[in-house]
Amino acid sequence: MNKLFEIGIDEVGKGAVFGPVFSAVVVLTEKNKTILRQFGVTDSKRLTPKKRKLLFPKILLLSSDYGIGQSSAREIDKLGIRVATELSMIRALRKLKEKPSELLIDGPLLLRPWMGIQKNIISGDLKFTSIASASILAKVSRDSLMERLDKKHPGFFIFKNKGYGTKEHLSIIKDNGITNLHRKSFLRNQILFKAHQSRKSLTNCF
Repeated sequence: MNKLFEIGIDEVGKGAVFGPVFSAVVVLTEKNKTILRQFGVTDSKRLTPKKRKLLFPKILLLSSDYGIGQSSAREIDKLGIRVATELSMIRALRKLKEKPSELLIDGPLLLRPWMGIQKNIISGDLKFTSIASASILAKVSRDSLMERLDKKHPGFFIFKNKGYGTKEHLSIIKDNGITNLHRKSFLRNQILFKAHQSRKSLTNCF
């Protein structure tokens, strides 16, 4: 895949306590980058859910190629979040018809398994349309899965919290326990952190 294309990759759900991490890669021509910017493509976090859903099919239509990959909660617990995130990115990249000549990655971390030219871009989803488009594909795909899983695991408000450790979500876990899709390693770390904070607060009282 030559340099006539911009190829960007991004992930979503890395900090959640439930469900998989998703990644998407998008290949765009200069012309279609301009069209997508005019449609309002930018960092998915700056868009409403409605706007992201409206942009999703437009990105699919205007992409020269794209791929979406994920890594499960079990893989996250077994491998650690960084390795699992990299695995989701590699799975997305494997869905492309051709190997990118250069890959733009959102954030400071290298995609270590990728044997090709890559550039890390801080706030890349604000600077490159391909990364912003990838963030939207990954976000809408993961949110759609959260909506379906909400029906399978009622009472955890998964669609509302998107699997993140909100105060409400953690309170429900405390009362009802966890599902097989919760990230045990994340919840263990949160419990340890809270215990440390509690001990610190008690120490400060004396």
